[in-house]
Order: sequence, then C-alpha cells, then structure tokens
Amino acid sequence: MSMVNPFEAKELWFAVGSQDLYGEDTLREVAQQSADIADALNASERIPVKLVLKPTLKDSESIKNFMIEASASKTCIGVVAWMHTFSPAKMWIRGLEELKKPLLQLNTQHHLEIPWETMDMDFMNLNQAAHGDREFGYIVTRLGIARKIAIGHYTDPDVAEKIGVWARACAGWDAANTMKICRWGDNMRNVAVTEGDKTEAERVFGTSINTWPVNELVAYVDAVKEDQVKAIIEDYKKLYDVAPELLDSRYDSLYTAAQEEAGMRNMLDDLGATAAVDNFEDLGALRQLPGVGAQRLMADGYGFSAEGDWKTSLLVRVGNVMGYGLEGGCSLMEDYSYNFVQGKEKILGAHMLEVSPSLKTDGKPRLEIHPLGIGGKEDPVRLVFTATAKNDAVVIAMSDVRERFRLTMNVVDVVPPDKELPNLPTARALWEPRPSLKVSAECWLRSGAAHHTCMTTTVGREAWEDFARIAGVELATIDENTKPDRFVKDLELSEIYHRLDNRH
Repeated sequence: MSMVNPFEAKELWFAVGSQDLYGEDTLREVAQQSADIADALNASERIPVKLVLKPTLKDSESIKNFMIEASASKTCIGVVAWMHTFSPAKMWIRGLEELKKPLLQLNTQHHLEIPWETMDMDFMNLNQAAHGDREFGYIVTRLGIARKIAIGHYTDPDVAEKIGVWARACAGWDAANTMKICRWGDNMRNVAVTEGDKTEAERVFGTSINTWPVNELVAYVDAVKEDQVKAIIEDYKKLYDVAPELLDSRYDSLYTAAQEEAGMRNMLDDLGATAAVDNFEDLGALRQLPGVGAQRLMADGYGFSAEGDWKTSLLVRVGNVMGYGLEGGCSLMEDYSYNFVQGKEKILGAHMLEVSPSLKTDGKPRLEIHPLGIGGKEDPVRLVFTATAKNDAVVIAMSDVRERFRLTMNVVDVVPPDKELPNLPTARALWEPRPSLKVSAECWLRSGAAHHTCMTTTVGREAWEDFARIAGVELATIDENTKPDRFVKDLELSEIYHRLDNRH
C-alpha cells in the first residue's frame, strides 16, 4: 500500500493581527489584502498544505479563542501569524500561551514597492506591517515561544519555499504526535545507543512505543492469504530486476519473503502503527530475517529500524512524511566503512538488509537471495542497489543523553562509488560528508551520535532544523562550516541551555 498523502487533509491557519483603532474601512482593506496574500501563497506549488485565512484578530479574547481552536483542531498543523497593521502585543499574551501548534511569523506586506509619489498617512496607517511584526516578534521572544520566521514579499518564491519547508516539518511533527511504533522484540543485547527512554519519548514527541512478541507477527504471517502473497510477488516482478533463481529453484524463499512482508503490513495496519522495529536476535518462528519487506515498508512511508532501535524508526517515519511527493527517499542507514584515500574520502553506508529502495531513483534495484551469517535463519531475500547521487542530503541520528534527546545531523553529498561492488550483497549508499570525513567523524563522535541514522535525500537540513525547533529538542549540525573546536564549544553551551530550559 502506497503512503497516504499526509498533507491532503491538513491545514495551516493564517492569523492576521490588527486592532479596532483604524475603523471599519481600514479593517475591510486589511481583510481583502490578507485574502490576496493567502490566495497567492496557496497558488504556490512550494507549499504542500492549504493556508486557511481566518477572520482578522483585533482583541485579546478573539486571539485566545483562535489559539485554543487551532490547538484543538485535528486538521490544523501550524499557525502562520502576520501583523498587517499595528496589533498591540499585550493582546496576544493569553492566546500565545494557549497555543500548542507550531508557529511561523510571516514578516511581509501587501505592497511590493513604496508608492513614492502618492504615499500619505492613510497609506502609512494601513500598511505598517514592518512596525506591527516587530511588536509581535518582541512578545513571542519574551514568552520564549519557538517559531520559524519567513521574511520578504509574499510573491517572492523564497518566502513560499520557507513556508513550504516549515509546513513539511509541521506535518512531520503531526505524524510524530500520532505515531505508534510496533517493536517486534527488544533491543539488541548489550548495545547502548539504541536504548532510550520510551516514556520520555512519548512526552517529547507524542509517539507511542510498545512491544509485541515476535510470534504474534508469526501468527499474522501464517494467516496471510495466498492471493496477497502472489500480488506482492507480481509487484516484485514489475518493480525490480528479480534474480532468475528466485522465480525457479528458490521460489519458496521468495514466497516466504512476500508472506512475511504481507504479515508485517497486515499487523501494522491492524494496530494503526506507522513504524516498526525488529531484531535479528529475536525472530521466533519467522523463517527469514525480514529483508525486502522491511525495505519496502520504508519505501511506502512507514518508519523502520533494526535491532530494536525505535529512535531511528521514529526519524524514518518523520522523514518520509516531510519528504512526501519530492524526488528521493528516506531510509535507515548505518556507517559501515571509510575510504581514507587522500582526496577521495568517503563513507560507505548500508545495513545487513534494510535500506529503502526509495534512495534509488535511476533504474531498478535487483532482488536477490544470499546467505546471512547472523540470525540463524534461512537465507533472506533482499533488494541490492546503490543509492542515486544527490547533493545536500542529510544523515540524522537521535541519542538519549540522559536528561534529554539530542539530534545530530550531517549534511552530505551522496556520490557514485569509485568502483563497482560486485560482491556486496546488500543495498548501500556512498557519501562525502561535509566539511570532510575527518571533521565530520570527529564531531559525530564528540556529539555521542548513534551508529544508526535516518538518511533523507528529499528534504534537507532546513526541514530537520524546523522539526527540532518545533519539538524543542537539541540539534547539533555538522556542515561545510563546521570546525571541531567550535562544535565542541557549541555542544557545551547547548548542554547548559537545555539543562536550564524548563519549557520542555
């Protein structure tokens, strides 16, 4: 089942601030010009969520009621606020303290150019957004409310781009708050970084994380109807280059892989879960460690991770939602091997089996079967491919650092391999980390970031920055400007800030 459009039934509510001081004629113009802006932004293909203009807010009571309604709405995933005229900020205090949805402050105006020859005081009184937005900015900062800021004329494509990226982050946050993660088994034995506080995760992200015995999944697998299995196999044949033996001497293995995929999908859908994890140390009566099934779940928008790592599964689901409709993909990833040749430094990422085929946008992945030295099960079926080259991708990880969660993100460029990898029977990606392999690796280690990551080649750093700001979690970014000494100092300052901050 393909991913349902996460934007289709969602809205951004447009809150326009003014006051009664200017009279009804001015307020009618405010409403009309606000509608012009909303219509223009809704016409932009860069914003995936509809912007809904609400009546102009002119007093404390209406603002409070608006914020309560927005916070309670299941369709509203964020509030865009713009002060068309001067809207005294004390009117906004009670409302802003009720707001539970993400906030974007739009700093714009209706006119593009100052009307040099005709400008008079009537025009000034109507068109003083530059004045009103600063009053609003003060009170939002004073109240300590995190928000995105988009600045420029509303017809500027960069403004629509800013709002659109933030809207994707809002959808990711909405997905996190409604997410159920199904864990088949527990954490891989003796591994530290994949552990974490699931209760705190539900408080911070709104995500429910629970465990089901793997043999409940086995029961689902055993109950799969033959026609569902055969439909999945036909899908394999249509979408992938299937190794001939899987359609002949190893057909039983192909059938098992499709049966396991169907069982996983059926169980997740019955639970209302949009993400899952498994563990090769706890496979019960499953015949194979899920390979192609896990890969295809991610390609269809589910979150997934291995070895009990629910934190990465959460990120993969959020990344899939934020990147919906864009070219590229989102996947579980893991650093496996460095290329230290001077001038050709790269990282080879993969996993045993579970890398999403959404990362490959040029050609068909190959469906193959190979032995697997761990897990003690039958040879698993998996998709084998190399991820398509893409600049400005990111790998992002979540760590539980005692009293809080920390996200660590590295901006990377996915590149073709220097040579073919004919003997590597798994999906993989090769990337050049910014600013360099040595600097990125040192900073990653200093940050205590996880070995499992979420790779996104759809949305880049800005969407993840917006998501972290909305969630109120720490984000350490490694990019082309990063220097290790400054990075360490920033971590120290961030640790002080997050320990003192009691808003979350």
